[in-house]
Amino acid sequence: MHRERINEPGPDPMASTAPIKSAAAAIAEGTRQAMSADPSVFVIGEGVADPKRVFGTTAGLLEEFGADRVIETPVAESALTGIAIGAAMQGQRPILVHQRVEFALLAMEQLVNNAAKTHYVTNGVYTVPLVQRMVIGRGWGQGPAHSQSLEPLFAHIPGLIVAMPSSVEDAKGMLMQALVQQNPVLFLEHRWYHYRTGPAPDTPFTRPLEGSAILKKGRDVTLVGTSYSVYEALEAASILDQVGVSAEVVDLRMLRPLGLDSITSSVAKTGRLITIDTGWTAYGAGAEIIASITSDQFQSLKAGPVRLGLSDHPTPSSRGLTGDFYPSAQSIVEAACKMLRVGTDKLEAARNEALKRAEGAIPDIPNPAFKGPF
Repeated sequence: MHRERINEPGPDPMASTAPIKSAAAAIAEGTRQAMSADPSVFVIGEGVADPKRVFGTTAGLLEEFGADRVIETPVAESALTGIAIGAAMQGQRPILVHQRVEFALLAMEQLVNNAAKTHYVTNGVYTVPLVQRMVIGRGWGQGPAHSQSLEPLFAHIPGLIVAMPSSVEDAKGMLMQALVQQNPVLFLEHRWYHYRTGPAPDTPFTRPLEGSAILKKGRDVTLVGTSYSVYEALEAASILDQVGVSAEVVDLRMLRPLGLDSITSSVAKTGRLITIDTGWTAYGAGAEIIASITSDQFQSLKAGPVRLGLSDHPTPSSRGLTGDFYPSAQSIVEAACKMLRVGTDKLEAARNEALKRAEGAIPDIPNPAFKGPF
């Protein structure tokens, strides 16, 4: 293979008995523990001290550590990124928070030409131990400029580490691992992800910033998701089980470095591959995965791989348009049934089950308990 092989992260034995919490609470907890252990860690960004505390992910930090280490900032993203990079080069460990991934577009020169390259151009004399958290994805009709998933832009750049957790355990463990790296880590959180709940230890722990993870075993088709799309893939796999199709679900976890080992082993078994992006299909993570698998493992494929994601169109604001714009469990089910040439009766049964499970759901609202604008 032409790509470096990266080991799949194994299950954490602590997770099965760990307390249940939300991903937002896990991120806040991991941040608090890192700040308590290391005085060089500080949080900076727009909204880190506002009433909503970035979906609750910075809750309690200002009260515990004060305004010197939880810094609410003006709207000046390029300047903030430059400040964070400079602080990191001087031995600090900043966590720069963007409530929208689009805010980072105003600082791309800083990220691409400064953060990503400093280690290389100084021959390791300077490093940039920066963690930049960014919120991606849809919600609340915020449309073309404020609900995008732009992760491929960052994954394209050597020198950046790009993480996309989907489990609550990874929310905390990957963040705490990011905070001991010597090079910049971009930590991408889907805005619907913050409300997911699951087990994560209360004590500090880390999870590797490498490798994908198989979440459900299967024999007929491999479904690879990123971030929130992992949950749509798991729902689709549950529906497919009812019509006799066994789907294996893989959580990509990381875009850079891109670990393909678990995907490779899964496709060797199933012979079929469907990728589900949170962003646009064209030039996305799925495109890179499929190109690599097709190049390295063509002989294993029983059918042409399929990419699902957003169509080549700006993100709509209208709720009436969002239902068909985003990949869903139903669209994954239909793609898998078509790939496997499932009979009409089973296809109709699977489609009806998907519609039944989605009944009453509002495509653009993840959690009715959340009332704020962010």
